[in-house]
Amino acid sequence: MAKRVGGTAGRAGAPALEFRPLTADRWPDLETLFGARGACGGCWCMTWRLKRSEFDRGKGEGNRKAFRAIVRSGAEPGVLAYAGSEPVGWCAVAPREAYTALERSRVLAAVDERPVWSISCLFVSRRIRRSGVSVPLIRAAVGHAAAHGAGVVEAYPVDPYSATMPAAFAWTGIVSAFEKAGFKEVLRRSRARPIMRFEVTRRRNP
Repeated sequence: MAKRVGGTAGRAGAPALEFRPLTADRWPDLETLFGARGACGGCWCMTWRLKRSEFDRGKGEGNRKAFRAIVRSGAEPGVLAYAGSEPVGWCAVAPREAYTALERSRVLAAVDERPVWSISCLFVSRRIRRSGVSVPLIRAAVGHAAAHGAGVVEAYPVDPYSATMPAAFAWTGIVSAFEKAGFKEVLRRSRARPIMRFEVTRRRNP
């Protein structure tokens, strides 16, 4: 059985949540959460993993199959949030090198040579948005990355106070949620898109 990651949402009035890594046996839960559109426009969490031309060709079913193949390979490319047995949230996190789009981005180019894990997507069910899911889900993703050896977890949220797009379309998350989860801004090449990091603290053996 897939291991539990993190704990429950702590905000008053927030739903009790559990977090699980996405494994092959939990793939149907991701499909339920994402729906027929693959979360948004046939993405299936592949937009940062492919060249733009490849992504456009695979929109919908092609991207679904590609992401399912990644999960079937044994990779655990993110964390699902559950309210009871219902999947209500998703946070994609993987080593930065898994996201080829980052290597092509001027705004999100590497800060330095340190190996990092990157959070590339944050998706919460419409039914449960604005109820305190994002922050504990981000924390669970950090825990997942740390359990796989990450020393630094990086994120690329939108600053809704600077962006021209509505915050609802900020599928990489918004700055305030990452601040609450303990991330710090380290670089901003774009007014609306900072690079933020969480430094994983490791316990030393006595």
